[in-house]
Amino acid sequence: MPYPTSTRIATLAAACGTLMSAGAAHAVDWTGYMRGGPAATTVSGESRQCYGLNSPGLKYRLGNECDFYGEFQLAQAMKADGVDFNAVLMTNFYSPQSETNHDYGIEQAYVEMKGVDIAPGALFWMGKRRDRDDVHIVDTFFTNMSGVGAGVENIDAGFGKFGFAGYKTDANGGANGIARLHAQLYDIKANPDGKLRFVATFSKADSQGGVKGKDGFGLTAEHVQDKFFGGGNHIWVQYAQGSTNINQGFGNATADTNTKTWRVVESPSWQIGAFGGQAIALYQHDEASGGVKWNSYTLGGRGSLGITKNLKFLTEIGFSGRKPNNGSQENLTKVTIGPALSTGPDFWKRPELRLYVTYADFNKAA
Repeated sequence: MPYPTSTRIATLAAACGTLMSAGAAHAVDWTGYMRGGPAATTVSGESRQCYGLNSPGLKYRLGNECDFYGEFQLAQAMKADGVDFNAVLMTNFYSPQSETNHDYGIEQAYVEMKGVDIAPGALFWMGKRRDRDDVHIVDTFFTNMSGVGAGVENIDAGFGKFGFAGYKTDANGGANGIARLHAQLYDIKANPDGKLRFVATFSKADSQGGVKGKDGFGLTAEHVQDKFFGGGNHIWVQYAQGSTNINQGFGNATADTNTKTWRVVESPSWQIGAFGGQAIALYQHDEASGGVKWNSYTLGGRGSLGITKNLKFLTEIGFSGRKPNNGSQENLTKVTIGPALSTGPDFWKRPELRLYVTYADFNKAA
């Protein structure tokens, strides 16, 4: 949806339950995630708004939840003849409004297997599966190698582990299908409590109805640091071109090699006593056919201060910008403050019930 082009103030109350889990007999596990709640803004006729710029990672989520979303997963682990199986089914629910236009879907449906005699330590899987990493405060998955496919991972490479997977989308509604292959080398020890991961992606789009599909290629290097001020630190350096997305997922099937993107992202998180939080710094450069180019960036963070065992105070501040070579500089400053009730005082404790006020300031070009 188009974003507003003037200063906005919004007061919202949201009920958010994340990482809910329960165990039952027969090894059936249930987990879930949900966000939603009532909202009001100072804009006449608008009950809720999203405040962000049109580029990945430029929308800070706290006090910026203009939709309803939930996902609910059932998983059952089994064992037969010395082989471990796990069957997973996840459904999801989405509504861009509070009470209408509901969409339902199957987010995941796959089976994984471990302990086969040809590769006892490897994990084989097949079906619709997610493989992604995000920065929570901007609700963006900087790697998102999800979809319908099959693969193997956890292959011991001596200095790390190796994985390989293939995915395919079908032609739909005139859109070309795309085949995508991934090779990963991960769990490479880089420093005390720090590990590296490298991902190479290759994509090939089908031709359909006289529209020729294009090839694509992508690379990601990641460093993940544990035990960092009670939290961790995550760095991505990424490149993609053609029909491969910068997040290493499916891109535009007809995008040629003139379509290129590179970006650098760093996101630390911490928990020092009662004070926890997460921050992000991002810079991204995009190029498209016809000489169109743009740069985007953001710097911001969310802090959480535990007041009592079940009461926190949250603050989130983000500064974002986007500059196309054929247009004006777009800027957005977004600030959210408010209390939250939770099961514990730490930043990551969920579920949370939040009451917040958001201030968003766009410049004229945005």
